Amino acid sequence: MSEPLLEVRGLKTRFSLEGGPVLAVDDVSFSIPPGGTLGVVGESGCGKSVTALSIMRLVPDPPGRVVGGEIRFKGKNLLALSEPEMRRIRGHHLSMIFQEPMTSLNPVYTVGEQIGEVARLHQGLDRKKAKERAVEMLRQVGIPAPEQRVDAYPHQLSGGMRQRVMIAMALACNPELVIADEPTTALDVTIQAQILDLLKRLQAERGMAVMLITHDLGVVAESCDAVVVMYAGRVVEQASVRTLFRQPAHPYTAGLLRSIPSFHAVQSGEGRERLKTIPGMVPSLRRLPTGCRFRDRCERALEVCARVDPPLEAKRDGQSAACHNPVPVP
Repeated sequence: MSEPLLEVRGLKTRFSLEGGPVLAVDDVSFSIPPGGTLGVVGESGCGKSVTALSIMRLVPDPPGRVVGGEIRFKGKNLLALSEPEMRRIRGHHLSMIFQEPMTSLNPVYTVGEQIGEVARLHQGLDRKKAKERAVEMLRQVGIPAPEQRVDAYPHQLSGGMRQRVMIAMALACNPELVIADEPTTALDVTIQAQILDLLKRLQAERGMAVMLITHDLGVVAESCDAVVVMYAGRVVEQASVRTLFRQPAHPYTAGLLRSIPSFHAVQSGEGRERLKTIPGMVPSLRRLPTGCRFRDRCERALEVCARVDPPLEAKRDGQSAACHNPVPVP
């Protein structure tokens, strides 16, 4: 077994708000092997993006701050590095594709200038070489006529092209790990498929690892090796993709899987049935229930669930869940 490329141990990220401090990420742990793909899933507000920003050390301070745990990249604790040391890693060895390219790209610089800046900063290229690198990256991510597009501004490109520019920026220095935060959220289904296929192709060509943050379990099934399921700032289940989809252990994971429209139901004429939903709402991080955070919405809740917060522990081979009464193997 090779050493993990990224290992997150007991990560805690707190935000100081008017109503008091809130732990947006609470004791989160996982690892990613070299060349592997980890999916991080959960409802909006569960802590997926804050976890990614914590790894990149981009949580705005104030109001946010990493207050506990370790983030080890190639054995080095990123939280112990100075900001200049972290800047040398960020973008070069470890990079991120942000959720909304229109707000992440600078509107007053051409896309070529923005891609080239990454190469100039980390690889010491001059302006001419940096522009050539930008053209090559635009070509690699499938943008037509890259020699002309390199001088375009973000508003002159479609949403799909802007997302490809974000990927080009993230991969300009051949990073070993890319964090993709909802990379297809604002795109139509056809463009989504193209972006995911592009990421998979580039990953295979470069041998890089990917941490894919998404709420779409279909994307996870198609793209990932392993999955981390988050709920209310905590990890509630970890498993391989095959295990998670065949035999989820946590009731929350099982509920997410039941809410996916079934192709077989449509084929058999049962597609008019209402989709199964998880009752209730995600609790506010300011007013979390005692014991298990999911218990108010859980059909398998026991008396102990109101008293004891279940730890994340092994339930089956290679599968962990934070649950007192896990879903039985079908």
